[in-house]
Amino acid sequence: MKKTTVFQNSLIWFGAGVSIAEILTGTYFAPLGMEKGLAAILLGHVIGCALLYLAGLIGGRTGLSAMETVKLSFGQRGGLLFAFLNVLQLVGWTAIMIYDGALSAGGIGGAPALWSLVIGGLIVVWILVGITNLGFINKIAMTALLLLTLVLCRLIFTGGAAVTAPDDSLSFGAAVELAAAMPLSWLPLISDYTREAAKPRTATLASAGVYGLVSCWMYVIGMGAAIYTGGGDIAQIMLQAGLGIAALIILVLSTVTTTFLDAWSAGISAESLWSRLPGKWVAVAVTGIGTLCAILFPMDDITGFLYWIGSVFAPMIAVQIADFFILHRSSGNRSLDVRNLLLWIVGFVLYRVLMGVDTPVGCTLPDMLITMGLCIVVEKLAPSRKKQAV
Repeated sequence: MKKTTVFQNSLIWFGAGVSIAEILTGTYFAPLGMEKGLAAILLGHVIGCALLYLAGLIGGRTGLSAMETVKLSFGQRGGLLFAFLNVLQLVGWTAIMIYDGALSAGGIGGAPALWSLVIGGLIVVWILVGITNLGFINKIAMTALLLLTLVLCRLIFTGGAAVTAPDDSLSFGAAVELAAAMPLSWLPLISDYTREAAKPRTATLASAGVYGLVSCWMYVIGMGAAIYTGGGDIAQIMLQAGLGIAALIILVLSTVTTTFLDAWSAGISAESLWSRLPGKWVAVAVTGIGTLCAILFPMDDITGFLYWIGSVFAPMIAVQIADFFILHRSSGNRSLDVRNLLLWIVGFVLYRVLMGVDTPVGCTLPDMLITMGLCIVVEKLAPSRKKQAV
């Protein structure tokens, strides 16, 4: 199998970070003001990307896909639960990304439904080309996105004084959680790409680092747009500056390069559910479903969706990290690890409870620390009958 280079992995995750959904999420930070908002964005991404790195490293070291690594902690049947939940969230992400991209492109010209079809069609092209053959296409796409995003920064941050005053509608802890939510959403995907890396550790570090920096950048663009222009309509900002065609390029390409990863990983996760499923064609089908949903349903507020992702996958990766890096135990040869599944349920409930508690670091970090601590305590009190070095 052709291995991906560190540079190719960096390009993939640069494309994942340049996202209209991330810019729009950044607009929610305006009530904090630029200084506190930037602090919340950075802290949230440090938390989320540290976990993203550890999740990707498991796949890089084992050569397993993201959902196959889950089976190391939850067993063969236990892993199916998370593969199913992952496919569901990836179908949701595919629809949300296409919806956001089409809505923004429609603000420049054309019907959003038509742009949904165009974006969906381009994602299918990306899928058919394949991840290991995207180097040349990604270089062109990423260069255009980089230049156009720099232009967008100039348009927003040279507009003068702030027009939106800070208020108390968003707490610092809630903002940290919104910042951590995006990296968390990639936890069940990153190993699908690091498993194919020629240098797993370096590629994983580059992937998490590049994504974190670019994601912070997108959040800051959205926050700046809300603070300095009074709104978060990126398409209109570029259109008013005379960047109609350039605006369409950045909106469409950023949507395609990000959503491709969601659809591709949905196909890989589907293979974990049933090995006879052809991952590439499942990814094409997921793109079709996402396109249809983007045309039919409104998806303007995704905060609830982000919190749902966090509550499912934060305790999942906490159990995996404890097993792989601390306890060195594996349940990959078992049908179901009931103990770890129960610990995940505790972590899931705890996350939902912590959502109602305003902590300075959000709820992901305390939830994961407590869940990992429980894993260690339970192992000490009742050691596994059969431990296996991972």
